[in-house]
Amino acid sequence: MEPLKTNQQGKRKRLVLSLPLIKKIVGEVESGMPRKKAIAKYGMAPGTLDAWMVKFGSKEFRAQNKRCYSAGQKRSALRALDSGMSSAQAAIICGVKNPSLIRQWKSEYQRKNVDISITNPPIMPQKKSAENDSEEVRALKKALAESQMQNKALNTLIDVAEEMLKIDIRKKPGAKQSSK
Repeated sequence: MEPLKTNQQGKRKRLVLSLPLIKKIVGEVESGMPRKKAIAKYGMAPGTLDAWMVKFGSKEFRAQNKRCYSAGQKRSALRALDSGMSSAQAAIICGVKNPSLIRQWKSEYQRKNVDISITNPPIMPQKKSAENDSEEVRALKKALAESQMQNKALNTLIDVAEEMLKIDIRKKPGAKQSSK
């Protein structure tokens, strides 16, 4: 099969192949044909081949080539996005192969309404009546729970950073202060 030709506007023509031929191409790649060679031989875009490998590839091949990311890696990538980095920068720093994965994780977290980090402390009520004391206690309990969750998130961040950078970040108890 010859590579795709372009039309008069210089755009590539859409590749339309039969299902048996698609499965044949996927089988060739699974049996060892380099992806670049298959792309050149059949004149397709790399993304098309990737999509076919996911859709029509064997379960063993998909599992073998699928990278699993820990929850800590996902959280650190999402925090990097929140700090103002682009998804490409966050992918490089967090060791994620594809920046679109980070955007996908972000949309999943937004759908689930999971707050990655708590930035605003809760506002405490100003009233001091007997009825409002119970509200104040509830607000204090809520603030305590949120601060405990924030503390846990920060400790997780430190753990992930220590693991990724292979250094001790936490200060050892009883360590001498530097004299300046």
